[in-house]
Amino acid sequence: MKPIFLLLLASFTIQLAAQPTLRISDNHRYTVSQDGKPFFWLADTAWELIHRLDREEAAFYLKRRSEQGFTVIQTVALAEFDGLNTPNAYGQTPLLGNDPTRPNPTYFDYVDELLTMAEQYGLYIALLPTWGDKVFKDRWGAGPEVFNPENAKVYGRWLGERYKLRKNLIWVLGGDRNPRPGSQDVEVWRAMAAGITESVGGADKALMTFHPQPSETCSSSNWFHEDEWLDFNMLQTGHCRDVPVWDKIAGDYNKPTAKPVLNGEPIYEDHPVCFNPKELGHSSAYDVRKAAWLSVFAGAFGHTYGCHDIWQFYEEGTQGVNLPLNPWHKALDLNGASQMIHLRKLMESRPMLDRVPDLSLIDDARSDAERIQATRGKDYLFVYSAYGKAFHLQMGRISGQQVRAFWYSPRDGKAQDIGVFDNKGVKFFSPPTSGQGQDWVLVVDDAGKGYGMP
Repeated sequence: MKPIFLLLLASFTIQLAAQPTLRISDNHRYTVSQDGKPFFWLADTAWELIHRLDREEAAFYLKRRSEQGFTVIQTVALAEFDGLNTPNAYGQTPLLGNDPTRPNPTYFDYVDELLTMAEQYGLYIALLPTWGDKVFKDRWGAGPEVFNPENAKVYGRWLGERYKLRKNLIWVLGGDRNPRPGSQDVEVWRAMAAGITESVGGADKALMTFHPQPSETCSSSNWFHEDEWLDFNMLQTGHCRDVPVWDKIAGDYNKPTAKPVLNGEPIYEDHPVCFNPKELGHSSAYDVRKAAWLSVFAGAFGHTYGCHDIWQFYEEGTQGVNLPLNPWHKALDLNGASQMIHLRKLMESRPMLDRVPDLSLIDDARSDAERIQATRGKDYLFVYSAYGKAFHLQMGRISGQQVRAFWYSPRDGKAQDIGVFDNKGVKFFSPPTSGQGQDWVLVVDDAGKGYGMP
């Protein structure tokens, strides 16, 4: 029996909120609407959304994520959990005879519904055409392996034709697999991208990236950085604690050909840390906050949050993968998820498109759990101190003879005013608290701009 709160949503309707098509900004660092308005990517990973949830459950999930300030949902058409042979909530499988050249229109009718539902809640869908185990299974994944370059292009062409008019759709190839040396994997993904772009009318009509596995460099740029269809790079920094995400982001940010970069799968909330729950436990809100703030301040144009209970839509009484802790509808309100909005609010409160990472602002960036990361625009700067450690700040790097400063809490979004002072010399800043879980952001503005607190 479904929980009563899900059944109550069966008749819930809202007005359609038209979503603008997104593009890459002129400086090749951000995503913007067609008229140039900045778009902050704040995503959740809902990999099994299409495969496991019915309409009422999907509406409950999407509504809550919209209320929490998320802007993008990452999900998969051909899902990981035996997505070709285990039917969705309505008894449909995605491919007729497991043939990529014969998609099942009835299955994709439900995908259509979910895209429309997401748009109604003001959400973009970052859609993976397939999970990577359908290209190769590796050590996990049910498969079967069904793709080659020829049928991948046909499948991509079919998807592109079906969804070419969708404005709230972002394409994500890959699916937790890195192309194998000496294989056809790169050709498969390029063929799928070619099929999509042909049907939608060109690479400039399809915002597209690639979702890799964790690795030393862990980025789509390893294979596709110069490909025309790859609009921005996506990283998967994985599920260990205190990964140097700033180095991973910087590796793509500093490439000669500028493209936006995003941490598309960092450590998930409630996930066994490094897949070792006995020794390391499960990840916390603090773990996911650090990955988010450090990634964005290192140069990412947004961030993807994830929760181990939610990506698989775990329910009590069912077999979960890698020890989930909470049923998914309860996990929706974990602290880490609810705290992501504070990152979005701060970034949107200042001009986003001229923001750059700048470690020269501080004297000691530290590393690991005590990392300090700095970023600035022309008339503001932010410094994130993951452990509440003090630092010296080089003044005079933003406009204004005088500046106003305050401390901003990533935990609750509250601000503490520091005051107004001259924009010159070197000044010492010590966060209000320090230690485990006591992360803080210093905000310094050109006092003449009159920026408020988020």
